[in-house]
Amino acid sequence: MLKQVLVRLGGLAVVAVAATACGSSGGAPVNPDLAPRGTAMTTAKPTRQDLTNKVSLTGKVTMNPVFGLVAPVAGQVRFMDVKEPAGTPTTATRVGSVWADGSPTWFEVPAGATFSGRLVDDKSTVTAGMPVASAKLAGYGIAADIDSAQAYKIADGAASVQGQIKNGPGPFPCAVLGTIAALPAGTVPAPTPAEDKDTEADADKPTDSPKQQQPQPDAGGQKSESTGLRLVCTAPDDVKLINGAAATLEVVTQTSANALVVPVEAVAGGQGNGKVEIVKSDGSKVIADVVLGLTDGKVVEIKSGLTGDETLSMPGPNLPAAPQDQNNPTPGS
Repeated sequence: MLKQVLVRLGGLAVVAVAATACGSSGGAPVNPDLAPRGTAMTTAKPTRQDLTNKVSLTGKVTMNPVFGLVAPVAGQVRFMDVKEPAGTPTTATRVGSVWADGSPTWFEVPAGATFSGRLVDDKSTVTAGMPVASAKLAGYGIAADIDSAQAYKIADGAASVQGQIKNGPGPFPCAVLGTIAALPAGTVPAPTPAEDKDTEADADKPTDSPKQQQPQPDAGGQKSESTGLRLVCTAPDDVKLINGAAATLEVVTQTSANALVVPVEAVAGGQGNGKVEIVKSDGSKVIADVVLGLTDGKVVEIKSGLTGDETLSMPGPNLPAAPQDQNNPTPGS
């Protein structure tokens, strides 16, 4: 009799344990890996570092490359009578000026290069930075082709250029010559006899006198061929160059020292303006506008909008969808 009671109690105990196990599962199973919607799973804090924008170009060593001279200011261009040199010039050669507000601003061919041709007509109205003349380097240079997207990245000027010859010397600093713009064919008017030769000062002065309208003598009638969009630079004298050798140029277009940066994944938007989501100490979130600067593809500079002490959620906030045009609703609306 006692055995039967114990067996029955044991059976009840087993049933009770089984019922408890079933009851704990309730309805749908709980996945401990999932957090409530809206919870920031990854966060980041702003840091500081030096940041640079770089563009990599493929080029080659070239003999006597042509490069362009640009108008230093906006105004009227006036060319001088440039004589053909007896040898490679060791000093800069003045080739013309741009007149603005009654005074000239000169432009020159640097030492080691010769005047190659006019890219615009004499007395043309030009804008600052517009190519006005071509020059030819005497010796080796490195020429790299540029596409339009790269051109706009380095349009404000290359802060520095480093060169590397494939399987050769480098890296080494490479000094940029002239402008990166594509150049038309450079020409010089044919020489014409003149009874009265203007003085250098009078020839450069923008007047409408008959003498000024006469073509000026050239430097032997030379001309330069047109070029594509490219960058030309020169290596230091102690770097051995071989004509046609492949080279790589790394162009640093902008730098920012000790910049406040955040991961690019923490920012929504780009090209100057963006938004970030700040996680407060109590877990609440607020979206803030920021002004963006340089980026290396991993981090982006925050020029304003953050102090550096914030905690940001990653990824950044979703930008709101554009409002629909009520007069032209989308299909299915």
